[in-house]
Amino acid sequence: MKKLPDSFFAEPIDPRVEARALTLEAVCRLLIWMADEPKLEDRGLRTSVALYCVRPDLIDSDTMARIGDQSGRTKQHIHKLTKSFRKTTGLKA
Repeated sequence: MKKLPDSFFAEPIDPRVEARALTLEAVCRLLIWMADEPKLEDRGLRTSVALYCVRPDLIDSDTMARIGDQSGRTKQHIHKLTKSFRKTTGLKA
């Protein structure tokens, strides 16, 4: 029986390919989390929460309370969404 070489050690890993795969995984998790609501309005809220967590400067550094006020939700609801987002994406507070 002919032994096949162990490809783990035989082929070097292209860092660009690995980086793309990791980026794709992160973007997919983000999009799936944002789209995980039946109503378009709720998807928009999730998108605002994602921006709040990742790039608050893109939403004029709005607070959770202000996001809640503008969406007709409580600060507690927005806080719950931020916890869900961080858990899903592995993002630290």
